[in-house]
Order: sequence, then C-alpha cells, then structure tokens
Amino acid sequence: MQEQASVKNQPLAGRREWIGLCVLSIACLIYSMDLSVLFLAMPAIVADLDPSASELLWINDIYGFMVAGFLVTMGTLGDRIGRRRVLLIGAFAFGLASALAAFSSTAQQLIVARALLGIAGATIAPSTLSLVVNLFQNEAERNRAISIWGTAFALGGLAGPLLGGVLLQHFHWGSVFLINIPIMLALLVAGPFLLPEYKNEGGERLDLLSVALSLGTVLPVIYGFKHMAADGFAPRQLLAIAAGMLVGVLFVRRQKSLAHPLIDLRLFRIPAFTASLIVNLAGVFFVFGVFLFQNLFLQLVLGLSPLEAALWSVPSALVFTIMSFQSHRFTNRLGPIKTVLLGLLVNAVGVSVMAAAAYAESLVGVLTASMLVGLGFVPVILTTTGLIVGTAPPEQAGSASAISETSAEFGGALGVALLGSLGTLVYRMTMEGVDLSGLTTAQQLAVSNTLAGAVETAKALGGATPAWLEVARSGFSLGFAACCALASVTLLGLAALAHKIYSRAHIDGNAAMHR
Repeated sequence: MQEQASVKNQPLAGRREWIGLCVLSIACLIYSMDLSVLFLAMPAIVADLDPSASELLWINDIYGFMVAGFLVTMGTLGDRIGRRRVLLIGAFAFGLASALAAFSSTAQQLIVARALLGIAGATIAPSTLSLVVNLFQNEAERNRAISIWGTAFALGGLAGPLLGGVLLQHFHWGSVFLINIPIMLALLVAGPFLLPEYKNEGGERLDLLSVALSLGTVLPVIYGFKHMAADGFAPRQLLAIAAGMLVGVLFVRRQKSLAHPLIDLRLFRIPAFTASLIVNLAGVFFVFGVFLFQNLFLQLVLGLSPLEAALWSVPSALVFTIMSFQSHRFTNRLGPIKTVLLGLLVNAVGVSVMAAAAYAESLVGVLTASMLVGLGFVPVILTTTGLIVGTAPPEQAGSASAISETSAEFGGALGVALLGSLGTLVYRMTMEGVDLSGLTTAQQLAVSNTLAGAVETAKALGGATPAWLEVARSGFSLGFAACCALASVTLLGLAALAHKIYSRAHIDGNAAMHR
C-alpha cells in the first residue's frame, strides 16, 4: 500500500517536460531514420561514387555496426559525465558527420562519415531513454512518454525511405544527410533549457580496456550474423562470431574485477531486469526474422512488385505506429507484467495465423497476421524497455537503456540469420529430387539454393511458368510456415518462463518500475 501511495504522490510533469520529450523524440526519429534512409539513395550513390561491391556493403552496414558497438560505452559514459552532456555532444557530432557524408566525393569518405554517424548515433538512444526516465516521475506519465519515444523510432523507420524518395526526386543524394543538420541544431539550442542533467556523482572514468573489449565482443558477432543472413554459413562468419564470443568472456572477467565496471553485472541479478531483457531480445528475434520472410513472400511467392508489396504492408505498419503511441494505455490499465504476458500470447497467436497463411499462400492471411503480431509485439517491447530501465538503479539508467538497445540489435541480427537459415534449409530439402533437366549447372544451383535464384532463372528463360518454380514457391512457403510455428511455440514457452520469473520476484504491476 505504501508503494501504491508513493506512486500516486509522484509529481506530474509540466509543459517544459512534455516539450523536452518532443525534442528527444525528434532526435530518436532522426537516429532511426538513418538506418533506412539510404535504401532508395543507393542507385544514385553508385552512379556518382562508383563503389566496389565491398565498399557498397560497408556503406550500407557500417552505421548499424557502429551504433551496436558503441551503445554500451555511450550509455555508461552518460551515467558518468552527464546524460544531457553526452546527448548534446553526440548531436553536434551527428550534424558534423552528416555534412561530411552529404559532401563525400569518394566511397571511402562516405564509409568513414557513416561510421562517425554511427558512433554519434549511439549516444542518442540510451541518452534519450534515460532522460525520459528523469523527466517523468509519475508512473502513468512515464509509460505514456516511453510510448511516444517508441513511436518516434517506428516513424523513423517508416519515414526514412519515404523522405529519401521525396528528396531524391528533386535534389542530390547528399540531401538525405543534410536534413539531419537543422534537427541537431535545434536539439543543441533547446536541450540545455528543456532537458535536465543527471549523472552518477560517484562514477569513475571509463575503463578504456573494457571499451575495447566491448567493441571486440559486439562488432564481430553482429558482423557474423548479419553476413550469415546475407551469404549463408561460411567459415569467416562463424570465425567472427566465435572470436566475438571469446572476447566476450574476457570482457565479463574484466567487469568482475573492476570496482566501477563498464557494465555492472549485478544488474542481471535483478529478476525483472533479466526477464525483461530476455523477452525483449526474443521478441525482436522473431519479429525481424518473420518480417524478413514476409517481405520476400509478397514479392517472390505472390509476385508483387516492390511498390505493391510496400503498399500492401502499409496497414501493418500503421498498426505498429498506432500501437507504439497507445501502448501506455495497456501498461497503465493492466500493469507492466500483465501487459508483457498478454502481449506475448497475442504475438504467439499472430505468428500461428502467419504460419497457416504462409502455408496456404494467402495474401490476406499474411497481412492480417502481421497486424496481430504488431498488436502483441509493440506493447511487449516498450513495456519491457521501461522495466529494464525502471528496475535498474537510477545512477545506471543510461547503462541499462544501452543494454536494452544492444540486446535488440543482437536479437534482430540473430533472428534474420538463424530463422533465415532454417527457412533456407527447408527450401533446399524441398528442392532435392526436383527435375531440373534442361537447365545449365549454374542455373540448377541457383534454383536449388534460393527462391530468388529460382525466380530470376524463370524470368531469364521466359515462356510458361516451369513446374519447378511452383515447387520452389511451395518450399519457401513451407520454410516460412515452419519458422512461424517455431516462433509460436517459443513465445508461449517464453510467456510461461517470464511469468515464473516475475512471480518469484514478487513484482506486482507498478512496483516493477520502482525497484
């Protein structure tokens, strides 16, 4: 009863706090948008800079790699020297790197600029989330604020390609970077007046060896899984993952020996923190993997053009965005724990429907299922994010939010790589023994390995649809359905596990956010 009374007596936010939230959300939108804004700009960049295949890959990937690698460092740095200070330094660096990217004259310059953008961008997610916790002391208002913060991320992912397309219609490809600069300038001007400063007064300087070990852990693992998704299993990917995990062991040992570690491993002894982190990672794992299949299914199985596939995906994207904005209502009404458990169940139902629809090759069924997944997934992710930050000690909120973001990066890379590999395995098993006579050896290999190869080979041959293409499409759909079925069972098991851990922690509703 005392805890509930203290929650009710927490002060309400004023106009300054809500305006500050808008500033933080716009910064998050730009950070998220830069993950996808290059999609449509790549043809123009290729024509202008003439990058090699390897350089083109790094132009696309280096931003996400640097963000993932530096999240923990920047989150902990914010706890040590001030979250607002780190955010404003990052905003200045982000604007400067955007200008460098916009006016790059070579592919190498653009890669370096994108790397700097990633390092600067790594300051934004943990700093903004931990500052949201500082701004909003009232439980219900904090839940709403985190929903708005999450909505900015969702809108950034949607707005990136759209805004990029509009700019590229009228301006040079560098314009997709120049739009960052006025937003960062506004943050630099408004931040000191609207955002509170918070830092751990007892914090020590960062241990540089721990920073190096964290980069040596995260970057090779993310690299390995992302390239495994693109290229399949290969020794260099497995070697990179193994090297990252080995460095990770050294990183953990280093943290245990330090009085002021980069990551305080005692956080993982908090049941609500650990359970929420597992749920968060698993949720992203399955959603990224399933939606990779969905995008390929719409184009390769159903034969939609990229534009048609994008238009058919708008309803599910709207569900994700609306749920991001409204998920606080579920958390405030049901409490965080019930919201997480109910969201996992809805998510499991959604991927079960997706499995049936994929097997039946139903457009309406797949799109309906994706909306169900959004209904369950968004409240789970935002609520667990709030729990991860809320259950950590206040002086470690930046580090906790960085751990949350890093787990999401790992979850997405793992989901795409491992579920993609499972789907590929089912596809290749389906294609074993299929009559491919009449095709060259190279064509037979392309058809047997991936559905994309089969579709391209059929287009090159022309004429009537070959029988093996229908088998290939069925094989892909079967692999898609198998991955969804696995996701459904795992999400149900995850709900049972989370319920058990939360119950053992004796967490009930709002108390979870204040431990």
